[in-house]
Amino acid sequence: MVKLIMVRHGESIANALNRYTGWSDVNLTKMGEQQAHQAAKQLKGMEIEHVHTSVLKRAILTAYLIQDDLNINYVPITKTWRLNERHYGALRGQNKDKTRTEYGVEQVRLWRRSYYTMPPKLSKPDANVGPYKYLDPKVMPLSESLFQAYNRIIPYYIDSVAPRLLDGKNQLIVAHGSTIRALIKYLERISDKDIDGVEVANGKPLIYELDDKLEIIKSNRNE
Repeated sequence: MVKLIMVRHGESIANALNRYTGWSDVNLTKMGEQQAHQAAKQLKGMEIEHVHTSVLKRAILTAYLIQDDLNINYVPITKTWRLNERHYGALRGQNKDKTRTEYGVEQVRLWRRSYYTMPPKLSKPDANVGPYKYLDPKVMPLSESLFQAYNRIIPYYIDSVAPRLLDGKNQLIVAHGSTIRALIKYLERISDKDIDGVEVANGKPLIYELDDKLEIIKSNRNE
């Protein structure tokens, strides 16, 4: 039996301001830091052999705080854009309540929760800057549905996380709400329609116990 642990980053400044974030790089709030420390308390005594996170600081800092609290700073950590939050396109930085007023509650619900609906696009990608400067601009999104995010996230899981799990090594993924929703959909075989109802709280560890074929034996997601 092996464990896959997933943690959504602690509350970010954008979360606190009720703004769309996506690939915008924002810091944690004090509450977010506390949530990271609380997540570490829940993982005390659990062996973790590799950490995976995005290239966005709210997830990276949450991962660092958890590693530090668990005294596992020596454990390898991989940072990849493939575990980034879903790209919210032209919505990023906007207040969610204001967009409901401007576009309507149902349209915003579709942008946020639907599996296939894509938010309005940016005019140009976030290419050639920071962690994306070595990537082909063609792979950089202007906006993403959860379906599109799923298609960049799951190959990373299959190629980089699953082999380590199959070797019996517990893995920790510290990422984002949409990232973890995509992984939950894959692991639990949730339908395109039903993924709409899946919520992921900030800083709450989701622990999946998996068998030697990476089928779920037990999880705490509905507890």
